[in-house]
Formats: sequence, structure tokens, C-alpha cells
Amino acid sequence: MTLLVTGCAGFIGSNFVRCWLSSSNESLVNLDSLTYAGNLANLAWVKDDERHIFVRGDIRDQLLVSRLLEKYQPRAIVNFAAESHVDRSIRGPGDFIETNVVGTLNLLECVRTYWADLPEQQSAFRFLHISTDEVYGSLATTDASFEEGNAFRPNSPYSASKAASDHLVRAWHHTYGLPALTINCSNNYGPYQFPEKLIPLVIVNALANKALPIYGDGKQIRDWLYVEDHCRAICRVLQEGRVGETYNVGGKSEKTNIEVVTLICSILDELRPRADGISYAKQISFVKDRSGHDRRYAINTGKIENELGWKPDETFNSGIRKTVQWYLDNKTWVEAVASGAYREWMDKHYGN
Repeated sequence: MTLLVTGCAGFIGSNFVRCWLSSSNESLVNLDSLTYAGNLANLAWVKDDERHIFVRGDIRDQLLVSRLLEKYQPRAIVNFAAESHVDRSIRGPGDFIETNVVGTLNLLECVRTYWADLPEQQSAFRFLHISTDEVYGSLATTDASFEEGNAFRPNSPYSASKAASDHLVRAWHHTYGLPALTINCSNNYGPYQFPEKLIPLVIVNALANKALPIYGDGKQIRDWLYVEDHCRAICRVLQEGRVGETYNVGGKSEKTNIEVVTLICSILDELRPRADGISYAKQISFVKDRSGHDRRYAINTGKIENELGWKPDETFNSGIRKTVQWYLDNKTWVEAVASGAYREWMDKHYGN
């Protein structure tokens, strides 16, 4: 049995590969275009594992996707492939429409054709689409949380592109019967996250004695989800989720951005104190807020808890300590990403 997963040289996808292959004997075909956030060093531990088959390619390449489906006959698709950084979507929204909307459309159409030719296995097949809680927009009150039935109100080009892809997946299920499911997750953090996102950026900048930039007043609230908890949820939904359903996945860890940064600084003060004895918190710098910055996200995880028995194992305190320690222990990875050396190696071995 085989899975076809897309975008698994990135942050969440690479952690999913580790989670899946650690608990399953199934082969996994990893299709990734290796954009700036794709890094095969994230998958170094499976480089000699014959169950992991890496293919460099784009989900918009209809011929390639169709060939992979025909060759490997996967029993399920897990779609991680996406442009995902809000700031980049504001500067250049076109790439987000191309990958997140056009790419998802192409993948759905290729999979629909493949699935239609599996009469004896149609009911067992699954298409699992990984999305974000940002499609719901911003919460105005402190006692509300996102539920699966909430209307979509995306406020950035990124979240709008993901909302469009979610609608496509829903439509392909209801129109064509494709056995699809969707996960909308809260902010992930953990090992191998590209240091443009808040948590790894703060860790890397702190150690480099650079400013720790915080948008606006730093009181934007996010629900933080440790990536390994998310991967366990993905496995559970893939194996037991009800076809056609959406599952919200969150960490039950609402924190303001300033709380997150301050906690990281205190952990670094303990584990890797500055030579001058001054707290890393002195490097905090407030900068102009970004356009359309959502104020608060919060996830109601009742559905996945009640139906599938999933709950996060990590609290934010335990997960963030593990994350800081990982970045301290993986200096070579951090330096390769910061210097761009990881791109040179991949282009040499996998082409430009």
C-alpha cells in the first residue's frame, strides 16, 4: 500500500513523513517542487529508507501527477503543498493563487480521473487536504472560537487562496463523490520550521544578537499547535475520519505574540545565556503592524476529540521548550538555512 503526499520537504510535511513511517510499513511517495521553504535536510533521516520515494515536481504539472498516480497506485493522497507565509502573500499574491488554487485544482482533477478507474477500491480511497484556521478570518470576542460550520472570511491573500482550495475540495466531494476530507489547523510550531515564521525567527535572531521584531502592540492572539500533535491528528483523520467532513485541529494554547516571544527569551536565558548576562528580551523591537493583521484565532477541537479521540499531548510550555532545544541542538541545519547553502546542495542534486 502507498500514500502520495505533496509538499513533504517543508515543515509540517516532513514531520508527517517521520510520524507516518515511524508507525507504518506503507511506502510514501513525496512530491515536492522544492521552493525556498522546501529542504531535503528535513528528511535526512529517511534518505536510506526505501519506503520514502522523493520526486521533485509541481502539483500543477498534470502529466507528472497522472504518471505518479498510475505508477504507484496510491490508496490515499495527503495534500500539504502550499505557499503559506502571509507576509509573502501580501508582497506577491500571484504565487499563492498559482500553487494553492490552481495547484489544488489540478491535483483534484488528476486524482478524480485516477479514482474513477478504481471501481473495487473507490470507497476505501481518501483525499486529505491540509488547510488553515485563517480561512475563518479574525475573532472579535474573547469567548468565541472557530468551529467547522463557521463561514469563511479570509483577510489576507494567503488565507483567501487557502479558502478557495478548501471550497474546491468540498465541491469535488459533493459534485463528483470524491472521498475527500479537510483539516483546518491552528498555528504550528516545532522542528524544521523555516525561520520566517515567528517562533523560529525569534530563536534564530536572538542567538545572532539581532532584533526580535513584533508587529504592532504584540497582542495578536494565536492558538499554538505543536507539529507532532498535528501529525498525529492527520494520521487519525486519514484512518478514521468521516468522508466529506472537515476537522479543526488546535493546540488549546492561546497566547499573544508578545507572550510567545517573552517565553522564548526566558528559555534561552536559561539554556543559552548571553555572554553579557543581559536577557534576550532586551532585543525585542516593536515594528509597524502588517496590513490586514487578524487580531485573534482560536480553535474549537470538540469535533475531532469526540469523533476520533484525538487530543494534543503537548502544552505550549512543553512544546516550546522542545522547540527551542531542537534549534539549539541543530546548529548545522540552522546555519545552512540562514546562509542559503541548503539551496545550493538541492539545486546541484535535483536541478534548478
